[in-house]
Amino acid sequence: MDQNCSYCAEGALLDAFGIKICELPMSKVILFKEQSHKGRVIVACKRHVDDITDLSKEERTAFLEDVNRVAEVLHELFKPDKINFGAYGDTMHHLHFHLVPKYRDGFEWGGVFAMNPKEKFLSDGEYRELIDQIRGKLQG
Repeated sequence: MDQNCSYCAEGALLDAFGIKICELPMSKVILFKEQSHKGRVIVACKRHVDDITDLSKEERTAFLEDVNRVAEVLHELFKPDKINFGAYGDTMHHLHFHLVPKYRDGFEWGGVFAMNPKEKFLSDGEYRELIDQIRGKLQG
């Protein structure tokens, strides 16, 4: 665990950009506060590793199963035309995927999603509603 890592330490570091939804077997699911793409989340590995190649085959399989499970829930709840998957990490050295629902007539369709376009933030109630919907499907 790295106390300087947003995904490990959580608290104020995570609060700067996300809200923890729940934990799955190999990951933490986080609602990305900037919601230009309705339903955008981050799936972060529970273990502090820099790259997917740092996981054992079993851990990698479990992590990708978590990513897939979250994608299925996003498809069911928000009906995007496509989900973009981003696994960067140039500056955040903790394995995580951005799952970004894209809508044919929506923001940034046909292009690469911006890391943080700072276009759309929600009220606390709207965040709570999204979190409850996603958590309900993931834990149900």
